[in-house]
Amino acid sequence: MPRTLICKRSEIPDNGLKECVTQSGLKVLVANAGNEYFACQATCPHQDVSLCEGLFDGSVLTCHQHLWQWDIRTGAAIGLAESPLECYKIEIDSDFVYITAGGDALDVGELFLGIAGNTLESIKALAQRREMQAGGTLYGIGDPADDFFVLESGRIEFVIGRDDRTSPAGFMLRKGEVFGWAALLDSQPQRIAKATCLEPSVLLCINGKQALKVLESDPAAGYVVMRRLSSLIARYLAPSGAK
Repeated sequence: MPRTLICKRSEIPDNGLKECVTQSGLKVLVANAGNEYFACQATCPHQDVSLCEGLFDGSVLTCHQHLWQWDIRTGAAIGLAESPLECYKIEIDSDFVYITAGGDALDVGELFLGIAGNTLESIKALAQRREMQAGGTLYGIGDPADDFFVLESGRIEFVIGRDDRTSPAGFMLRKGEVFGWAALLDSQPQRIAKATCLEPSVLLCINGKQALKVLESDPAAGYVVMRRLSSLIARYLAPSGAK
């Protein structure tokens, strides 16, 4: 898998943090923990807060704004944190620090995690990779809901429309997160939200009807995916609105 240069090792403070930006615009936080190096997403998954401004004791990273915490070695959530951090594999070559992506977004995302290999491969075969610039709109309110999306990298902001009114519905940061769910629902042919890229983003675009046909051919996997989808919708809609 291709590796990406992010910084020099000498630029990272001892038992400290450094925020880096790749040529593609990806923001990465690099941590030096006793001369071991770890890399993760640079922005808190709770709100748009730089984690480089947080607290780091060599093992636990704490967001200074709402005290969410993570294990820097694994990205696992600790205490109040409700979401893990996306992590990257580190390679050191002389004084240079490189990262490589962890895995395919469909492998690490919650919706399709652990389903039968042949079914997952059929879903992957439907995916079209799309690169978007900051400010690019994926879909708007009232657009046909034909495709759903899986986040590879970047940040997507949502605005919900109801009765000629709109309201913000947050944004997502984690690799593997699914949005544009309406494409998987028979009762929702049109978008009720606008999705805009806050920064350069990479997404997998999958036709909803074709994905449903794949899942119908594997009822066990289909049941698991649709049950997870119901849980995701309930989780995200309860406080703020649909995606």
